[in-house]
Amino acid sequence: MLLKGKKGLIFGVANEHSLAWHIAKQVHAQGAEVILSVASERFLRKVGPLAERLGAPTPIICDVADDDAIAKAFAEIGQTMPKVDFLVHAIATAKREDLQGRFVDTSRDGFALAHDVSTYSFLALCRAAEPLLQKGASLLTLTYLGAIRAVPSYNVMGVAKASLESSVRYLANDFGPLGIRVNAISAGPVKTLSASVVKGFKDKVDIQQVAAPLRRNVTGEDVGKSGLFLLSDMASGVTGEILYVDCGYNIMADFITREV
Repeated sequence: MLLKGKKGLIFGVANEHSLAWHIAKQVHAQGAEVILSVASERFLRKVGPLAERLGAPTPIICDVADDDAIAKAFAEIGQTMPKVDFLVHAIATAKREDLQGRFVDTSRDGFALAHDVSTYSFLALCRAAEPLLQKGASLLTLTYLGAIRAVPSYNVMGVAKASLESSVRYLANDFGPLGIRVNAISAGPVKTLSASVVKGFKDKVDIQQVAAPLRRNVTGEDVGKSGLFLLSDMASGVTGEILYVDCGYNIMADFITREV
């Protein structure tokens, strides 16, 4: 088993469609013990039973936009899991109205919200986890093609993801001397709670299955397996990288990113 004896934290499971959940299933199948975290009480109803399926404790509630909440969550985590081998960050949000219309019309508070929750939270969680991280630990976040291309209706989230990808490189440089790796997966469009607020999402899925080299849509299982790789010692020499898991869609010409 690739992760036998390893212990890790997975932030951002909302339901069984979440990419974080697909990663959780893969690492558990390979021997890892995990603690799941949810944003608030309302997510416990759906995520609590998922944690039970993994033999994991009741999910930790953590509002990643609140430093005190993060500190409280890690104080609780430290009592249950004083040594951590990996952390997964699968958290993003933006105002629905800022994902429609023109990017130039993005509100100031909407811009700040998207960056705070979608980008800064990864840095904040890594910092809070640092005292628990073991040498050889792996830190992983999730991004999207909109970080490097102008994808219709992605707007401020694309800019936040660009900041997140840059953060991966800076964090990799910070943690490298400690033997800790930092990477991101840029997943193709998968039906999740977050994706449901992106206008034209179905069009993006339809385009991928005809335009991607593999001629199919990426699945949550695809993303989970790639997460397993980056969190395992099989990726011991990989850090600061953005791994595209999109059936090759990102290598194709720019025109395919446009809505049909």
